[in-house]
Amino acid sequence: MALFVLSDLHLSTNDTTNKSMEVFGSRWNDYLNKIKNNWNAVVTENDTVIVPGDISWATRLEEARDDLSYLNSLNGKKLIGKGNHDFWWSTATKLYSFFDENGFDSLKILYNNAYIVEDRIVCGTRGWFPDESKQNTTNDADYDKIVNRELIRLKLSLDCAVKLQEEHLKESGVKLPILVFLHFPPVWCDLVMQEFVDVLNEYGIEECFFGHIHSAYSLPGRFTYQNIRFTLTSSDFLSFYPLKI
Repeated sequence: MALFVLSDLHLSTNDTTNKSMEVFGSRWNDYLNKIKNNWNAVVTENDTVIVPGDISWATRLEEARDDLSYLNSLNGKKLIGKGNHDFWWSTATKLYSFFDENGFDSLKILYNNAYIVEDRIVCGTRGWFPDESKQNTTNDADYDKIVNRELIRLKLSLDCAVKLQEEHLKESGVKLPILVFLHFPPVWCDLVMQEFVDVLNEYGIEECFFGHIHSAYSLPGRFTYQNIRFTLTSSDFLSFYPLKI
């Protein structure tokens, strides 16, 4: 049993969304088959894969049915997070009802919560753009308000993780490490969202995984900033292979 991560699948498996990523360069050619073949080549039914956002191009939950069915059909259990393009995302109650109705029994959401997976605790949320000028929202959005909201969600998730950590320590005497999964990078090149870094340091987090970044193939996918190791997990960067943690 192993833990993997792969973000930014950008699925578009039906004619409703019709937003294939193949228009973004040769690396994306036939990417749906690449994801399926590469995923199933390394992930077994007993493994878990974290998918930190930008899962489907659908704008409504009903439209995401085929994409979520595709994801559900892949090997292993999946903990899915929200990305900036996941407009289909709804409340936890509605999502789990939808999963049940459609038999998506390998999907759970990673959002304002935490799970023990093997010998680790995983938690996370979406985050937000590290630079207001790159926000690129369709309507006017209050950048500071969104950032504060995402910080609250991160802390909620981390609080859940700490509770699980304390309970497990009390029962077994073993302190499990906490891993954080975000869609947006708190740190990328010269852009730093210090508020998020401060929260990660406050909770003693040593590893953070993120997506969102595309086409940066010549840059290092792993780096350390203020004692935290950050790892880029976008599917195109990883050549559509889930990364084993």
